[in-house]
Amino acid sequence: MARVIGIPSEVKDSERRVGLQPDGAAELVHQGHEVLVQEGAGVGAGFSDSEYEKAGAKLVSTPGEVFEAAGLIVKVKEPVPSEYDLFKEGQELFTYLHLAADKGLTEFLMQRKIASIAYETVELDDGSLPLLTPMSEVAGRMATQAAAHSLENTSGGAGLLLGGVPGTPAARVTIIGGGVSGTEAAKIAVGMRAVVRVMDINPKRLAYLSDIFEGRVDLVTPNRARTAAYVAESDVVIGAVLVAGAKAPKLVSREMVASMRPGSVVADIAIDQGGCIETSRPTTHSEPTYIEEGVVHYCVANIPGAVARTSTLALTSATLPYLARVAESGIEGAAAADPVLAKGLSTLGGELVSEPVAEAHGLEYSRYEANEVSG
Repeated sequence: MARVIGIPSEVKDSERRVGLQPDGAAELVHQGHEVLVQEGAGVGAGFSDSEYEKAGAKLVSTPGEVFEAAGLIVKVKEPVPSEYDLFKEGQELFTYLHLAADKGLTEFLMQRKIASIAYETVELDDGSLPLLTPMSEVAGRMATQAAAHSLENTSGGAGLLLGGVPGTPAARVTIIGGGVSGTEAAKIAVGMRAVVRVMDINPKRLAYLSDIFEGRVDLVTPNRARTAAYVAESDVVIGAVLVAGAKAPKLVSREMVASMRPGSVVADIAIDQGGCIETSRPTTHSEPTYIEEGVVHYCVANIPGAVARTSTLALTSATLPYLARVAESGIEGAAAADPVLAKGLSTLGGELVSEPVAEAHGLEYSRYEANEVSG
């Protein structure tokens, strides 16, 4: 079934990624679909309008033209309130949503009867998250870079070099959560010669990390007292906790943050799911940090947007095969045919079909059953 697929420019602060790169547009056009791209949508990621035209996409000048003509909207970040009026009732949306941290957006999608699939909850049989993984990798690596920069005096930090130099101690980095983003954060911290500790509750994950780091990282099973002690002695704490589709648990309390030395740094990668550090609140690339309890906080909610080309290439390479299925069958049909995509289904026909989001906001939800949906 031929579809009209819309690619609007992202409007979140300093968000330069784009939902589809030109070669992805070429693939969808080859499959018989029409691709509408807002002029300039790919420029921040290094993709010119002419590249999209050569790929067979049609350029339009305003977001209104994209939303008016397209049945399927493909984005990177969740819609913001300034975009809500652009949506038509019954439209389809394929993007990161992070609804557990945004009740207003959840209710809007239900009211407007938007059929939506969230990239971050598309899940394979082994529990891995193929559309979240590439951005988790980027965010983890960048969080360590950002923390290193935030430790500098000019950023309000304690004036520490993350890896130190001969004759001085290296900074101590504690990473809470040993998943994809936490592992990538640890790789960069080890590469910068910091003293690194990773905390995770999954023994199998700790065993895996023991193998890949070969003793260069301390691996710890956390409890509240242990977490408090390790946070207090850390120069950098990176929060990298993920509960797929759900609001992040607050594992680092305000008291723990206050126990850190002034000028220390916390970086909360989980902020787009509400954050796992009690003192965290979302920041932007324009104003990435603030100081609370004497500690520098880096809590940018779209970290990969700062390296838009790398991030767009990584993201759209992962999303394109799934997008092709959604374009062919629609969100409802694609979810019915593919249990991987069904895991990512968030709203459908005015109903919330994600249990973790419903629990986060105290909303009713309808259990999705693929065999109840006609193809």
